[in-house]
Amino acid sequence: MRRVTAALLVPAALGAALTATPAQARTGRPPGIENCTAGACHFDVPPGTYDVTVRLGGAAASSTRVTGETRRSLLPETAVPAGEHVTRSFTVDVRTPEGEPTGPDGTPGLDLAVGGSAPALAGIRVTPARHSRRIILIGDSTVCDQPADPYSGWGQQLPQYLRKGLSVANHADSGESTVTYLQNPQLWATVQHRIRPGDLVLVQLAHNDKTTDAATYRANLETMVAGIREKGGEPVLVTPIVRRWFNADGTLDNTTALLVNGLGVDHPAVIRAVAAAQDVPLIDLTAKTKALVESLGPEGSKALYLSDEKRDNTHTSVHGATVYAGLVRDELLARHLVPEGAVRVG
Repeated sequence: MRRVTAALLVPAALGAALTATPAQARTGRPPGIENCTAGACHFDVPPGTYDVTVRLGGAAASSTRVTGETRRSLLPETAVPAGEHVTRSFTVDVRTPEGEPTGPDGTPGLDLAVGGSAPALAGIRVTPARHSRRIILIGDSTVCDQPADPYSGWGQQLPQYLRKGLSVANHADSGESTVTYLQNPQLWATVQHRIRPGDLVLVQLAHNDKTTDAATYRANLETMVAGIREKGGEPVLVTPIVRRWFNADGTLDNTTALLVNGLGVDHPAVIRAVAAAQDVPLIDLTAKTKALVESLGPEGSKALYLSDEKRDNTHTSVHGATVYAGLVRDELLARHLVPEGAVRVG
């Protein structure tokens, strides 16, 4: 959808100038590298779920990563020795709007950007995903596909940890609370309609429930759990990432950091209680991020957030979002919500 310019090494046999063409309607073959220009590939495909297979490497040593759509990290940087090639695959969600549900539509089709410290793309193929499972994300700005640097939501970085057959459909939206997410037809009504049997649906909403009372907050979470199950999906409740807000003693034991709102509603505690009462899997991202931020301390933890860049201790940098997405990946594995073979580790 969005074109992103990055350096791209292509085999000499393909020629110096590659031009994008429609999705091989003339030949019947899956669209490939003829759809790529210098650092960007565009595929004229309708909304859906697609498997992407890339062949990386070339005469020189290379290191390549792939992003796509609204700055989603789809394949982590992959090093290939000189004279060798490797094949990697991933599954990607293509939709409109391509990023935040209340944001701009973006451009039709699938857009990928090939980058890295020494990128080398030797081949690429895009095919409809016949047998895939989705992880659907419901959340706020700490989860969403952020449109511009230096911001990134953890949901934007999660796809790079997943292998072919498992994709992320990120329907998180900036500024949303449980109240506004349920009220906006572009959000809950749209997402619930798209849930298919077997989908994992992760819900992390709390940062913007600043004036939501405990009873309403709990009822809203229960409404989402019931609505996900009604469609055959598997709900997973996620406690919110902490804010980087230290006490004098170097701990995060305060209401700002731990998401207790002005009415005294302890959001993580309510989420834990709903998960227990509704027999819903819980990812306690509050506890995980609290432990990590405290271990890094006031200075070391700045890199996770936009403390230096924006004086922002709520939203994460690309680095922080990547680290937090790794925590989510670890919890999905630990709770046996995805099989080991479906994720990349290390």
